[in-house]
Amino acid sequence: MPGQRSITEAEKLAAAKLGGIPIRRDQMAAVANIYRAASAVRQHLENSVLRSSDLTWTAFVVLWVVWVWGESETRHVAEEAGISKGTLTGVSRTLESRGLLRRAGHPSDGRLVLLSLTDEGERLMRRLFPEFNEEEAFVTGQLTDEECRNLAEGLRSVVLQVEENGEERRQSLLNGAEPAPRRSGRRPKG
Repeated sequence: MPGQRSITEAEKLAAAKLGGIPIRRDQMAAVANIYRAASAVRQHLENSVLRSSDLTWTAFVVLWVVWVWGESETRHVAEEAGISKGTLTGVSRTLESRGLLRRAGHPSDGRLVLLSLTDEGERLMRRLFPEFNEEEAFVTGQLTDEECRNLAEGLRSVVLQVEENGEERRQSLLNGAEPAPRRSGRRPKG
């Protein structure tokens, strides 16, 4: 794409900038390429197969989670989709207005909201997912089936490392303190 730097150029610039700083370069490259690959794949899928259904990546992931898990509490959908409950509220309202998702109160706890696909949402996912999977095959087209399995297993190991040991590591890095609240990145005026 015009205006974007290639992955090779980015790697060369990072190597030059880091020079003699003692870092774990292989691990840095692995994490940087996880991010780059995820970003490239997401952008490709949004600009191709999801565009025809007028879905963002996040909307598709929410539909996927509810399609696979069935009716679910919003907190579980947000967790599985890797988004905040606030983001889920906006996405689910949009999907509901399009007739793809149903929001309903929990039968025994009025504070909770349940999400389920409508018949139209179910039809969309049955039609869309095979197209989505074709693009998954496209973006992994330079890998053999065995390389795909090895990549999936390696990435699964990264996820498990964070899920199983991340909290302990965070506590250690923060000396037991709670993490500071996330900020938007804006500095307070004053």
